[in-house]
Amino acid sequence: MSDRLTTTFSALADPTRRAILARLTQGPATINELAEPFAMSLPSVSRHVKVLEEAGLVSKSRDAQFRTCRLESAPLAAADDFLADYRRFFDERFDRLDAQLKAMVEARKTTKQEE
Repeated sequence: MSDRLTTTFSALADPTRRAILARLTQGPATINELAEPFAMSLPSVSRHVKVLEEAGLVSKSRDAQFRTCRLESAPLAAADDFLADYRRFFDERFDRLDAQLKAMVEARKTTKQEE
């Protein structure tokens, strides 16, 4: 049994699933609409949607004979919260690297002016 975050990242590991989520950021879509840009069968797209649904990233509703898929943002927000600490870690390192490089450039300018 895996935890929610593992399930989310596992679902996001596949580029087709990420493309499906990107499409759903534009609004709800049927399986047929989601399948349009892919060179794969509808059952294959349905399997990808099922993985996303099991991860809580997509919900489906039924409108007559059509099943409409919608993006569910809560798992993405949890993944973003997890990554936020790492983002801060790297931002701090890049800021220190930027300061060090600026100091090196200033030191080089000063040395050239003294020559």
